[in-house]
Amino acid sequence: MDEPAIRVMMMPRDTNAHGTIFGGVILSIIDQAGAIVAQSAGVGKVVTVAIREVIFRHPVRVGDIVSCYGDVTARGRTSITVVVRVVAQDPQHRRSVVVTTAELVYVQIDDGGRPAALAPAAAP
Repeated sequence: MDEPAIRVMMMPRDTNAHGTIFGGVILSIIDQAGAIVAQSAGVGKVVTVAIREVIFRHPVRVGDIVSCYGDVTARGRTSITVVVRVVAQDPQHRRSVVVTTAELVYVQIDDGGRPAALAPAAAP
């Protein structure tokens, strides 16, 4: 988990009535990051099957830079499981906090939208 799968600066349009970033915006970024990690692992077109328990431990604010780091933790016949860790950095104060960690399951699909077998994992 050294290199972020995705980095995004949070903007005013992403805020809720309390002035913090909507949880749904963070979930969308998590989903994108997980799919990027899956594709980096050699998986083709994927759809999200599950996002397991997401607990937001810290708020994210406008101007924070959200970085998502991911690792593949399991591969099935048609599915791949990715754990994504979300870190928010306040660039002004150079403080970072782990916002949440989520486990996502993706299924590779063919052009018809049906589950498709994964290619064998490449040797490390």
